[in-house]
Amino acid sequence: MNRRTFVAGLGAVLVVPLAAEAQPAEKVWRIGVLSFTTFLGEQKPRIEAFRRGLRDHGYVEDQNLAIEYRSSEGKDELLPALASELVRLRVSIIATYGTKPTQAAKQATSDIPIVMLTVLDPIGAGLVSNLARPGGNVTGLSEVSAELSAKRLELLKEGVPGTTTVAVLIERSHPTNALELKNTELAARRLGLGIVAVDVPASGRFEEVFAGMTRSRANALIVLGGEVAYTRRHTILDLALKSRLPTLYAWRLGPEAGALMSYGVGSTAGPKNIAKRRRFGKFSAMS
Repeated sequence: MNRRTFVAGLGAVLVVPLAAEAQPAEKVWRIGVLSFTTFLGEQKPRIEAFRRGLRDHGYVEDQNLAIEYRSSEGKDELLPALASELVRLRVSIIATYGTKPTQAAKQATSDIPIVMLTVLDPIGAGLVSNLARPGGNVTGLSEVSAELSAKRLELLKEGVPGTTTVAVLIERSHPTNALELKNTELAARRLGLGIVAVDVPASGRFEEVFAGMTRSRANALIVLGGEVAYTRRHTILDLALKSRLPTLYAWRLGPEAGALMSYGVGSTAGPKNIAKRRRFGKFSAMS
């Protein structure tokens, strides 16, 4: 099988040609898709785009293609078993959404090609050795989110005049949050801002977290990337509104859910026209 891959779109549409030459009609290719979130709702446009891209290259479900979808539904502990299940099914390739699903897939196999999406720091996460030449069986897209940390802080200061202290919601278990926080703190010193790092609560009780932000006199909020930031974004942003904390998210889904702005990788998924949304982007592809 030709393991050459290419990606269309800014982190939202993945097209995987499974072979350069025409395949026998009786051959059915099997693709595994592994994610930390459901394939319904806002993920549905991505999946539809994924299917369209495959159809454009002659791979049609129920004809010469079968797609095995697996989601942990936000439960990280399920990812290793789901990845191993895809390996047992002998899929030809695994497409992954997120850092932890990609790590789980890599731990499950060193032979099956893995194409990753929405991974913030593939080198820091131990997924590849080099962006230009990833090596091994993992390739795909990097969101280079840590490199954007300083710009996010600059935009928040510009968009919220009078900001003096910024709370940063951090998910310690996420592979890149520590680097993002470090870069944010370095930028804060240059900009004359105070930073209050706040951990995502293990209990899930975000009310206590926001009460702590208020006591720290934070007057703006940055939410770093991570599974909890994604799956609990509506809870986070509802409490940010009640606490009068203008919020910047790493993804466009933040403003779509009520955040003031976002700065990160663009996406073709989701609604096209969101009022008062500010979008910016940076894109890094690996071949």
